[in-house]
Amino acid sequence: MTSIGTRCSSSAWADKSTSQWMSTGTVSTPKENSLTWISIMSFGGIPAPGKSVSFPHKNFHGCLENLYYNGVDIIDLAKRRKPQLIVMGNVSFSCSQPQSVPVTFLSPRSYLALPGSAGEEEMSAAFQFRTWNTAALLLFSELQLVSGGLLLFLNDGKLQLNVYQPGKLPSDITAGVGLNDGQWHFISLSVKRNHLSVVVDGQVTSAAASLGPEQIYSGGTYYFGGCPDNSVGSKCKNPLGGFQGCMRLISIGSKVVDLVSVQQGSLGNFSDLQIDSCGITDRCLPNYCEHGGECSQSWNTFHCNCANTGYRGATCHNSIYEQSCEAYKHSGNTSGFYYIDSDGSGPLEPFLLYCNMTETAWTIIQHNGSEFTRVRNTHPESPYSGFFEYVASLEQLQATINRAEHCEQELTYYCKKSRLINKQDGTPLSWWVGRTNETQTYWGGSLPDPQKCACGLEGSCIDSQYYCNCDADRNEWTNDTGFLSYKEHLPVTRIVITDTGRPHSEAAYKLGPLLCRGDRSFWNSASFNTEASYLHFPTFHGELSADVSFFFKTTASSGVFLENLGITDFIRIELRSPTVVTFSFDVGNGPFEISVQSPTHFNDNQWHHVRVERNMKEASVQVDQLSPKTQPAPADGHVLLQLNSQLFVGGTATRQRGFLGCIRSLQLNGLALDLEERAKVTPGVEPGCRGHCSSYGKLCLNGGRCRERPSGFSCDCTLSAYTGPFCADEIAAYFGSGSSVIYNFQENYSLSKNSSSQAASFHGDVKLSREMITLSFRTARTPSSLLYVSSFYKEYLSVIIAKNGSLQIRYKLNRYQEPDVVTFDFINVADGQLHHIEINREEGLVFVEIDENARRQVHLSSGTEFSAVKSIVLGRISEHGDVDQETALAGAHGFQGCLSAVQFGHVAPLKAALHPSRPALITVSGHVTESSCVAQAGTDATSRERTHSFADHSGTRDNREPLANAIRSDSAVIGGLIAVVIFILLCIAAIAARIYQQKRLYKRNEAKRSENVDSAEAVLKSELNRQHAVNENQKEYFF
Repeated sequence: MTSIGTRCSSSAWADKSTSQWMSTGTVSTPKENSLTWISIMSFGGIPAPGKSVSFPHKNFHGCLENLYYNGVDIIDLAKRRKPQLIVMGNVSFSCSQPQSVPVTFLSPRSYLALPGSAGEEEMSAAFQFRTWNTAALLLFSELQLVSGGLLLFLNDGKLQLNVYQPGKLPSDITAGVGLNDGQWHFISLSVKRNHLSVVVDGQVTSAAASLGPEQIYSGGTYYFGGCPDNSVGSKCKNPLGGFQGCMRLISIGSKVVDLVSVQQGSLGNFSDLQIDSCGITDRCLPNYCEHGGECSQSWNTFHCNCANTGYRGATCHNSIYEQSCEAYKHSGNTSGFYYIDSDGSGPLEPFLLYCNMTETAWTIIQHNGSEFTRVRNTHPESPYSGFFEYVASLEQLQATINRAEHCEQELTYYCKKSRLINKQDGTPLSWWVGRTNETQTYWGGSLPDPQKCACGLEGSCIDSQYYCNCDADRNEWTNDTGFLSYKEHLPVTRIVITDTGRPHSEAAYKLGPLLCRGDRSFWNSASFNTEASYLHFPTFHGELSADVSFFFKTTASSGVFLENLGITDFIRIELRSPTVVTFSFDVGNGPFEISVQSPTHFNDNQWHHVRVERNMKEASVQVDQLSPKTQPAPADGHVLLQLNSQLFVGGTATRQRGFLGCIRSLQLNGLALDLEERAKVTPGVEPGCRGHCSSYGKLCLNGGRCRERPSGFSCDCTLSAYTGPFCADEIAAYFGSGSSVIYNFQENYSLSKNSSSQAASFHGDVKLSREMITLSFRTARTPSSLLYVSSFYKEYLSVIIAKNGSLQIRYKLNRYQEPDVVTFDFINVADGQLHHIEINREEGLVFVEIDENARRQVHLSSGTEFSAVKSIVLGRISEHGDVDQETALAGAHGFQGCLSAVQFGHVAPLKAALHPSRPALITVSGHVTESSCVAQAGTDATSRERTHSFADHSGTRDNREPLANAIRSDSAVIGGLIAVVIFILLCIAAIAARIYQQKRLYKRNEAKRSENVDSAEAVLKSELNRQHAVNENQKEYFF
């Protein structure tokens, strides 16, 4: 049936026709010269007068009775040929089809026992059925003369016919598929002599020989849908459980069973049946499975298959993805591609993007216009439009931008004789369009002021008359480039250029990805200081499906987090006791409670995450990573959650049992509530919460220190050998032959033998009674020096690989004694594999561990203090001094391979060399390149990918330090003067050659101006370089 509202004149009825029959009724009485709404109702077909319209469904063929519309008997009006109705096609007012009496099997205990003719040579039965259950008994009959029986049942939605006899293999037939779809299916079976046959929905689907040559004779009773209990004495067998559904048109042999007689008790017997109606319920209509979940059902309930939807839960309501990169970061994730679901359980689908986890989590969303595009030959009448398509829809982008603290997008715009605005009338000649579909005429780096660019704000435009470089209209390339950062206008969806139609006029543009950082909702929080304080918000609407999530931390033993009341319905989430979080609710079936109990206290002043969900299937509550608790919804009863009061957060309407502590990131059905904004105007509540490091400090690894921030925290990796947002990224370097890194603790004064007292007075404060050393390495060379720590008093520590591949740690804490040696000779560490060393000294006790399994503990005899520490050397040792022979040999060979995560106490020498954050006395010699020591097994230590090439420095990195071992002599001075003279002569020759080359280059480039280049960006860069070269050429001529 289809309802159509048509507006037509009251002087005549609208033209109507249908292939079957149709009735039309007026909602109001027509009046002259007036317009009225006419409701056109069609029954049995859809009218389409004068149109070739196809519909997905055929017209109805069958009988309709008791047809009423707003209390009006439609069939009676049609019989009396009333003018309000038009009947089309072959319609009669009598039903010739026989009426069938259905029977409903209400429970697994239901059955229908009907008598049959015993001892006949042929058994046959037929019936129609409909059900949602995948497995159930349909029919059982005992065989005569031979012990056995016939079973017809559903298994996994398929029909199976089984005839069995003791001592013989059963005979099976399987037919049909998906017969538990809730539709009527016709079944007919026949057993004659030694053959079986089954017909499903009018088709003979299977026929097979039975058990043998024995004749099969029919039994006396047929059991439909189930078996009576054992007390009746029946031999009925039911291996799968009772049938729940409907049957009709049952026949045994050639006789149709009169179910009215069964209902009256004059035929057969039954239990728990409903005769004369089919009481099956379609529990997937309406479909309560969300986000594309596939609905299936049984007799009592429905099920949702959430596979490949990105959601989970009983109704596929809860997203399996985080809502922002910030949330992924604070779960301990590093940079990479992630699916983001910006509105959580809302209607928007998740999408894939890149998260760059720096100190702040950056969200990077790409589009199809990331390459340079050059534009020529455009006019205001024939503009150029460039469109940008993103990996997400505009709705998804808007949700992502709204959550972010800051968003920006770089728009690179180059121009040559191409203006952004018309000088005469000020009309824009180029503009861009954002997600609001509004024209924007400001450009990168500018505030959202019309027709302005970054140079106009800074006062640095090439022509001070204008606010943009391009408006100077020069016949040379210039640009107005910068970041657009007004969130409400982002992202850029289109750019329009109209002024490249003049001679030598051209423009080029490139749009960067959309960049957003932070998550305003993730850290949005409020502190509740009194039990009577609370925040109130509009009524929460979650009639069919509702979810609430938030973080809390407290030292109180109890308190209500959230409450919303209705007339009888309500929801409440509370801390019932220090170890119990409870979700209470009522949807009209009486109050229910679900509690999660923790083995540890929740009032430990740590952040805890609560997630509550209530839907048509169940209610659930989960806290942190504890197992969720669920409460199934009643099979029948009220389902709508109807609330009408304000939503109270942190308290109740009675101002009792309020919450003391912090609540953060409160979201209802994926929408965040702004707690901070409401807290600013609420007594007893303060915006924000402090103390994030107490919960998230454990994410700072490898000696990183947690630092509090107004919104969240950060990891300070200053004293760690690692870097990254969580101090988890190792800093590693490949050392070439003869290379070294030297970290100096003090100025490198040259100490003579009789100046030790001066050294003692100057360096006496640098004494170590304990130190902890860690490093990782990979090499295949022996001997090698991994680490050497020297002293001004000829004390030292060396970590070396001996000639036989064994690892040795040598401590010499007394210049007059031989060094103490810890040797690991049972393993060859020069095997090209990654090894990790940890050395921990506490005065005279040294503990050494290799690869977290080989351990040694020794007592030093040479001393307990490391005095006047001078430097740390990684790699080749250039000044051996008074060291033992093994250390000298390894130091002369140095180290060739990969070193990473080198830490000596609070000093990270490799990090100081590769990632300097403050001035340090660092000397890098030879080939040292930042790399990664993590490589596949069997890969040579020298053949690995290396990035961020680090230049060879023969001197110190501190500009205030002179080059090491500088020679000051007369011969050096004379040589220097000669070098200066030669240098001047070479400079003169170079300038002359440069002028000649520039002349040739300019002429050659002018001749090849029209030739193709690989890409628009390459062409533009080539022209910019040529333009720069011409400018430089003019300067050289002047010189």
